[in-house]
Amino acid sequence: MKCIRALPVLPVLLFFSATAALARAEPVGEVDTVFKFIGPDHKIVVEAYDDPKVNGVTCYVSRAKTGGVSGALGLAEDKAEASIACRQVGPVSVTQPLPKREEVYSERLSILFKRLRVVRMVDAKRNTLVYLTYSDLLIDGSPKNSITAVPIDRATPIPQK
Repeated sequence: MKCIRALPVLPVLLFFSATAALARAEPVGEVDTVFKFIGPDHKIVVEAYDDPKVNGVTCYVSRAKTGGVSGALGLAEDKAEASIACRQVGPVSVTQPLPKREEVYSERLSILFKRLRVVRMVDAKRNTLVYLTYSDLLIDGSPKNSITAVPIDRATPIPQK
């Protein structure tokens, strides 16, 4: 019985956790791809994400956003396709030692099971930060991905855990 009473809370928790992740994205721009008579158009959105542990690095992610009535209600499942470009936008400083691999950002693409992820990897040999974007599903992920790299001046080695 207790599980049944707690069930209505699950969608609320999922909404707030997804909203918290969305708050870190800064919209840069968008273009319409398909006109919809009812609801917003299908579009490609571009968002900026500052790496929380690496000052001076920003990642730009472009992805499809489904419109129409289901898109307006937040019920649509966005495509599992994204592109990423990360760049040095100022002096680079690492705020704390970085693990070899770490998720930097995650955003839901469907009501429950699909997420867009951005993962940072450290290529210590080349003193480079590598960023990978992909989507996953609870059961079966997508092999569609995009990668970018930000070389760091060798005079400033990347601190690692």
